[in-house]
Amino acid sequence: MYSIEFSKVARKELADYKKSNPTAFKRIAKMLEEMRIHPREGTGHPEPLLNGNDVTYSRHITKKDRLIYDIYDDIIKVLVFTAKGHYRDK
Repeated sequence: MYSIEFSKVARKELADYKKSNPTAFKRIAKMLEEMRIHPREGTGHPEPLLNGNDVTYSRHITKKDRLIYDIYDDIIKVLVFTAKGHYRDK
C-alpha cells in the first residue's frame, strides 16, 4: 500500500472542503483510499498531467477542481499538492 502525504496547501484545501462541501469531501476520501492501493486507477478519471511526466497525476473532484498528486513507486508514496482549482488555472 502507498502512503499518502499532503502539502500545506492541500491540507488547507481539504479542511475547506470538509466545512464547505461535505459531498465533495466524501468523494475525495474515496479517492484517497483508492490511491493507497492503485494511484493510477479509480474514481475521478486519474490521468497524467498534460505536458507533465509520468509521476504527476490529476483526478476530477468536481467539474472545476482537481486533486493533483505525484506518485513515487520507488518509495511507495503519493504526495498530494492541491485539491482546489484546475492545473491550467495555476
